[in-house]
Amino acid sequence: MTVLDTNIVAIVLPTIAREFSASFAEIEWVISTYVLCFASLLLPAGAIADRFGRRQVFLTGIAAFTVASALCGLAPSARTLYLARALQGVGAAFVLAPALAIIGHTFHGESERNRAWAIWGGMMGLAMVLAPVAGGVIAYALGWRWGFFVNLPVCGLLVIAVLFWVDESRDEAARRLDPAGIVFFSASMFGLTWGLINGQSFGWSSQSALVGFAVGAGALLAFIAAERSQARPMLDLSLFGIPRFVGAVWAMFAYAACAQVMASLLPLFLQNGLGNSALNAGLLMLPFALAMLAFPYIGRRLGRWLSSEETLSVGLVVVAFGSMLIALAAFGDRQDLALVGMMILGSGGGLLNGETQKAIMSSVPRERAGMASGISTTARFSGILLGFATLSGILATTTRTMLGSADCTSQGMSCTPSGFADAVVAGDLVKAVRELAPSAQGAALEQARHAYLAGFSTALITSAIIAALSAVAIHFLMRGRLSR
Repeated sequence: MTVLDTNIVAIVLPTIAREFSASFAEIEWVISTYVLCFASLLLPAGAIADRFGRRQVFLTGIAAFTVASALCGLAPSARTLYLARALQGVGAAFVLAPALAIIGHTFHGESERNRAWAIWGGMMGLAMVLAPVAGGVIAYALGWRWGFFVNLPVCGLLVIAVLFWVDESRDEAARRLDPAGIVFFSASMFGLTWGLINGQSFGWSSQSALVGFAVGAGALLAFIAAERSQARPMLDLSLFGIPRFVGAVWAMFAYAACAQVMASLLPLFLQNGLGNSALNAGLLMLPFALAMLAFPYIGRRLGRWLSSEETLSVGLVVVAFGSMLIALAAFGDRQDLALVGMMILGSGGGLLNGETQKAIMSSVPRERAGMASGISTTARFSGILLGFATLSGILATTTRTMLGSADCTSQGMSCTPSGFADAVVAGDLVKAVRELAPSAQGAALEQARHAYLAGFSTALITSAIIAALSAVAIHFLMRGRLSR
């Protein structure tokens, strides 16, 4: 449900932008507030579930997710929507963390536990495939609000299932809560996201952006200090003294920031850049989604010949190649080439998705497995959050630069309205040309689309460089053996 919701929203996002005449910053917050709260609260949600009862916390999370979904569907403005999305992210964290613990507690034998995790992974993969198509159908047939309302009956059925089939469990020796760690980690992620989103809106040297980066950096330092001062911290920083573990965690972060994040960015490219409808964009996402689903299994077969670090490095190189191919397709306005690039990008992402968690868990002593699992999940969603904010910021900045002053064009037209560039970046081309004379609208639309494609191309090139450099770094970090 959490994966399905995230990817459905990515498909309907351009429709939401047009209905609310939203700025690109507001559109970014619709994704970012959800992932921010999700990423920030996963570790504490797990600790709270262990202490107060996993079934009880799971039901509380479902209730919060249900209420938030209804508020999202009823939202009268973009601001109301992204605030409701923040609550939805809180609910998602308190659904996912106890769900993982419930599976671990319920299934004890190795074979039945492996089967349970295989079913879990299969459902997550199925959600990746179904979400784009479901989002396209919902936007076409029912309207974007049903992208949120569809959660309500699912949550109702889930509550009934939990009441009948899930027993209460808790960890009597659960670690105490870490309020300072929770606050400082959340503040760090929020500050960095604030700086990245406001940087593309108001300029990277603007006071708003600089304050965000300063708060993020300061909170990160405070978080490190708070964790070092505790006997049983939320995050054991001593694990980062193991180079192999650092490499595996970085692989998870890079996978999320360069591959998994594309589930949110590619629908914008397909609709705003290539001019597809929401329904067509959902169908065109299938090469990416199917490759993400299939390649974890191919990665397991490759594991007979490749080590874990080799698989991770190969996966990131494939992601880099796919990203460069899509960037080339965006530059040349080639949808056929873009689909090939999306399939290659998804293939690299699938290799990484099947290997990153295993690499992290095998890089630490067995008794630290619980902490490593929490770090792994947090690295994944932090990567999605910061990857989306960074790449969409590059997209917006490049698009505005391509449009010059954002007030005038150079294709035989007079001045365009002052909000032209903002509307183009947000993907609302109808709003962008509304104040232009009919004779100038065609040229303005063409210029806007090329600027957007150039912005997306630059963002994908940046992502490819990050993935390639990460592949090299991971190769060197993970060559050594595990230190115990």
